[in-house]
Amino acid sequence: MIQFPYGISDFRRIRSQGMLYLDRTAHIPAIEAAGDQLVFLRPRRFGKSLLLSTLANYYDRHTADEFPALFGDLAIGKNPTAERNQYLILRWDFSKVSAQGDLAAITSNLFRHLNECIKGFAQKYQALIQFPITVYPEDALASFDSLANSVKNSGHTVYLLIDEYDNFANEILTSDPHDRLRYHDLLEGEGVLKTLFKVIKASASEGKISRVFITGVSPVVLSDMTSGYNVATSIYLEEDFNALCGIHEAELQGLVQQIQQGHGLAETSIAEVMETLRRFYNGYRFCNDLTQATVYNPTLCFYALRHYQKKAQLPDQMLDGNLAMDAGRIRYIANLPAGAAVIDQILDETRTTPLRQLETRFGVEQLQRVQHDPTYMLSLLYFFGVLTIADVDGMGRLVLAIPNLVIRGVYVEQLKEQTLPRFEDQQTAQHLAENFYQTADLQPLVEFVENKYFAVFSNRDYRWSNELTVKTAFMTLLFNDLYYIMDSEAVIQRRYSDLLMIIRPNMRRFPLLKDIVLEFKYVSLADAKLTAEQVRGQSRETLAALPVVQTAMQAALTQLRDYRQALETKYQQPERLHCLAVVALGFERVLWEAC
Repeated sequence: MIQFPYGISDFRRIRSQGMLYLDRTAHIPAIEAAGDQLVFLRPRRFGKSLLLSTLANYYDRHTADEFPALFGDLAIGKNPTAERNQYLILRWDFSKVSAQGDLAAITSNLFRHLNECIKGFAQKYQALIQFPITVYPEDALASFDSLANSVKNSGHTVYLLIDEYDNFANEILTSDPHDRLRYHDLLEGEGVLKTLFKVIKASASEGKISRVFITGVSPVVLSDMTSGYNVATSIYLEEDFNALCGIHEAELQGLVQQIQQGHGLAETSIAEVMETLRRFYNGYRFCNDLTQATVYNPTLCFYALRHYQKKAQLPDQMLDGNLAMDAGRIRYIANLPAGAAVIDQILDETRTTPLRQLETRFGVEQLQRVQHDPTYMLSLLYFFGVLTIADVDGMGRLVLAIPNLVIRGVYVEQLKEQTLPRFEDQQTAQHLAENFYQTADLQPLVEFVENKYFAVFSNRDYRWSNELTVKTAFMTLLFNDLYYIMDSEAVIQRRYSDLLMIIRPNMRRFPLLKDIVLEFKYVSLADAKLTAEQVRGQSRETLAALPVVQTAMQAALTQLRDYRQALETKYQQPERLHCLAVVALGFERVLWEAC
């Protein structure tokens, strides 16, 4: 049985207890060659802490005797570098530093963490250090300087590992976009965080520290640290390190095969499981080299595979609750002055989201631009892991997109909360959607959209009013990754359906659920030659008889007939497939017809 290290980032524990370890040590020579002081950014729960733990055990003088056991069968164990087990390791984890309170409180929290790490360092290496390390309770920077001096004078040198360097600064920014003062105090002038990195830079230049490896989520802090720490090399967009964290397709398939063999499952189940995992968890690319394969989120994969190993089926709920806080990142952008329009654009798969380059300067001086500039918003969403590099367009611009269905679900849920802030309306929408999954009767949802949604959607900052608006409304109501693999603009025979809802393989055992494909059309009030009041005052039968509506409806039905044939062939359950043509007449009425 595979022991998945879910939530475990201790390399030594993983290796000594026989847990699964996906070998990334072949990258160590490239990491050494990239520079002495490196910055590596990846989204939350993507394996950064395990990477630091791996480096710590590889370079630590304390683990030299354990090298064969820890690394012998790994890539670096077969071809170690000259720097193996050559350093004393000092590790800080800023995710443990609270961002609550004023500057004095945050400084106290930071100093407390640094001092505790320095005390642990002194205890661990007391046999190697000839001179005592003094810990100053009120000044951890002086404590760090004492450590660096003692180590150098003892004939050794330090490898400094900093995890989640931007954590508490990010928390300050995203908790209140108007709260610049605390952020400014941390980083501007002689702010404590800026001063800390100035001390690190000085220690490195004096030979007290040989290497520094810093991980984080975003470059929010880097810009304001530049004058104090302008010696680090950023490697987070380099193609050589695209797959340094994350799971490769072949690795994941191998794990699925092991579990499948252990349960004696049919070969066809491997393809079904891989397709589900691919749609929900894959899609991350961290460079603009499109030849680099996308990778899977490791935490989500381990979450799903543990369940698959135990139950012989994937979990019903594909979003691990430990990653639910990504919704807060999207909410932060959505609540900015121009944020709602950016979220709408992201959800529109018919329009690309190109950037000349990712914005990496997020200092205090740029905070006002984050409020209004889509380039900054989109770049932040990329670093948060809720957008990824999907393509490069004909002008060399990066095309960003939602990486997978788990993240799309987070966007849709946020949009639903904004559109239906009342809990009672959300409950009504859920009830109507669940009834639709079983009956394919769209009329109750149509009436809900007309009465509740159109009033909100028509007031949004839409410069384009078409079927996208209508599709977004229904997708927001119908999106359900518990029952469905849901695709917007899904490819069927090289054509694109507007909204495809295919029952997940492990949910096909429930006979009441329907496979559903919807095709949307939009008829403007100008094309119908009617006012909004006239549309609202006429019966559905009268509106359906309008030539312009009939033309739109027939176009949708024609497309659906083509889709039906392809989907019936693929899924072999024609009785469960329902194809619906939906025509919106302005933002007033919705007409529909089954194919």
